[in-house]
Amino acid sequence: MQHETERGTDHVTDRGTHAGHVHHEAHGHGSGGVGWAMAARATLHCLTGCALGEILGMVIGTALAWHNVPTMVLAIVLAFAFGYALTLRGVRKAGVDLGTAFRVALAADTLSIAVMELIDNGVIALWPSAMDAQLSDGLFWGALAASLALAFVATTPVNRWMIGRGKGHAVVHRYHH
Repeated sequence: MQHETERGTDHVTDRGTHAGHVHHEAHGHGSGGVGWAMAARATLHCLTGCALGEILGMVIGTALAWHNVPTMVLAIVLAFAFGYALTLRGVRKAGVDLGTAFRVALAADTLSIAVMELIDNGVIALWPSAMDAQLSDGLFWGALAASLALAFVATTPVNRWMIGRGKGHAVVHRYHH
């Protein structure tokens, strides 16, 4: 392992650097495969964006007295928007231009958010009365929490698979120091 100093900050590299950015191995310590912890962190990142979008979409749809389908569509659009925005924020902080950061966010998050939204909204759609629950109902929050938890469990292996192939959040990780 090699230690470098860039702009007064020590960076540890185990694969080298490119354009001043550190590249880290995506593999777990001695496991020969991608670590579940890294996959879980990537999934938690997506879950945060999805949850923010889902809740905001439901709040807006409910406040505007929309029917279930337009409310769900808005929630999904906002879930993707918040998921991409969280990644954009992190990559832009690393000094990456907006166009490149946007391409990184699309590559890193699209499959993960899509799987998470499919599971999350599928659970809500199939849960009896969940689609008709109001924000003030325990059923709304319970079904949302359960659907997001199931989405997390289903999406973590997807992220592990993508990271192991240098895709998904492995790309984002290259920009974090």
